[in-house]
Amino acid sequence: MKKGKFITFEGPEGCGKSTQSKLLYQYLKSKGKKVIYLREPGGVRTSEKIRKLLLDPQSNISPEAETLLYMAARAEVVRQIIKPALDVGKIVVCDRFLDSTVAYQGFGLGININAIRSIGSFATCGIKPDMTILLDLPVKKGLKHREFIEDRIERRPLSYHMRVRRGYLAIARQEPKRVKIVKLDGDIAVTQDKIRKLCRSIL
Repeated sequence: MKKGKFITFEGPEGCGKSTQSKLLYQYLKSKGKKVIYLREPGGVRTSEKIRKLLLDPQSNISPEAETLLYMAARAEVVRQIIKPALDVGKIVVCDRFLDSTVAYQGFGLGININAIRSIGSFATCGIKPDMTILLDLPVKKGLKHREFIEDRIERRPLSYHMRVRRGYLAIARQEPKRVKIVKLDGDIAVTQDKIRKLCRSIL
């Protein structure tokens, strides 16, 4: 059984995950908590190399290979950082995790969701987040926030990103105790305050 707490951030493109997850990390650190911050895919050398391949607009990758590459990157960061940190009681804050693959490759690309969950359990050593913050906003607004930073995933059509958002909301309905929807407020500080209140319940 893990001793630490695992908090993940999810959401469609341009929802502010990176900003809000880093703010939570900084807040917890300022309170003297033993906390580490990660992004997915990434976090360790192998996973960062896979990230570059996955997000490169020039990469021509099939949906099946894309799914497995995300899992490979995840397996490395779980083994090298996440599991050891949780085993010694640290808090891990992670920008994306397995829910991203369910939403983006499952709902978005049509990969079998049961297969994703099965491979995901293997890749993550069965580790699940204690809480997942799902930042939600309309797809068009999120893509507008990212209009000058287009990677391979962001370049996909609006219909794809709509399926991803619907996927996230479906996950939240299926696991309401773990996945907490936070509707984005125009004020970053107000949104962060909502997140901190939610996280206090598990810390």
